[in-house]
Amino acid sequence: MEIILSINQASDAWGKNAILSFDSNKATIHLKSNEKIDRTLVQQVARKLRGQGIKDVELVGEEWDLEFCWAFYQGFYTAKQDYGIEFPHLDHALQDELLARIECGDFVRGIINEPAQSLTPVKLAERAAEFILNQADIYNKKSAVSFKIISGEELEQQGYHGIWTVGKGSANLPAMLQLDFNPTQDPNAPVLACLVGKGITFDSGGYSIKPSDGMSTMRTDMGGAALLTGALGFAIARGLNQRVKLYLCCAENLVSDNAFKLGDIITYKNDVSAEVLNTDAEGRLVLADGLIEADNQNPGFIIDCATLTGAAKVAVGNDYHSVLSMDDDLVKNLFQSAKEENEPFWRLPFEDFHRSQINSSF
Repeated sequence: MEIILSINQASDAWGKNAILSFDSNKATIHLKSNEKIDRTLVQQVARKLRGQGIKDVELVGEEWDLEFCWAFYQGFYTAKQDYGIEFPHLDHALQDELLARIECGDFVRGIINEPAQSLTPVKLAERAAEFILNQADIYNKKSAVSFKIISGEELEQQGYHGIWTVGKGSANLPAMLQLDFNPTQDPNAPVLACLVGKGITFDSGGYSIKPSDGMSTMRTDMGGAALLTGALGFAIARGLNQRVKLYLCCAENLVSDNAFKLGDIITYKNDVSAEVLNTDAEGRLVLADGLIEADNQNPGFIIDCATLTGAAKVAVGNDYHSVLSMDDDLVKNLFQSAKEENEPFWRLPFEDFHRSQINSSF
């Protein structure tokens, strides 16, 4: 089916202010002459067409620019990937940009959708490293990538007590990916940024167990790790020429005779201790190991990404990312970049006085 964009209104036969009309084997998306609204509209129509069982489409006409192509793709995508899209001709640079978005986006979506029975913590770390290596290889930067995966009891031996404590209750070993992308080839080059991702491949809640309704999608609790891996791969595709380090904190949070319990105390490498009052608050426990390691690299900034709490979704809905930071300048830069990339963010309260709410007698 051919898909056409038009700024003309649909015939009244399709209803007042209709956004979609059909003619033989053609479908027309009727735009509203508002760039931001139109991108969302194109994505919604793509999802609607896919929901009607349409699997193969061709985007036809000069109106299909990069952003409209990308919006349509995002809406047309399905987890089964049983579809085909023929994109219009774009100039070489825009075509490369679109393909990079698709490749990195597919990685993120695909690995988030993968069931926990096959995506174990170690496998997540391996797949992430493999993806970055492949991305770097495409752009002749494979030699810039080095990594190591620390797993099982090695985590405890090397002082990564948060990941070890959360993950030791599962037969699938916890793991930490430490990846260095250094295109300068200088081992002493400064680190522009450290990326720290939560990689809980399944979260039962532990002894603070979730109800079934809250547990059914918990294979996606490694979304932060997936997103940052995809982001680094995409940055490489866009020509990243500075040093960036990636830390993925991977574990399963299960119930067993070896699982961590309420009242347990974890002491981290920096001698800060944490008392466990809720085993379903495991994300911050594993992330602490990654954040401590990241801070030791003295980077320009740190980005931590996690499916940390459903309360954030209650606060900002499904269309925004929530942001917590004490650095106003960094948030300002993030919001500017987010606007350029059409990714809406919303800042949540996060102040120094909030520290008093996490004090422990131990």
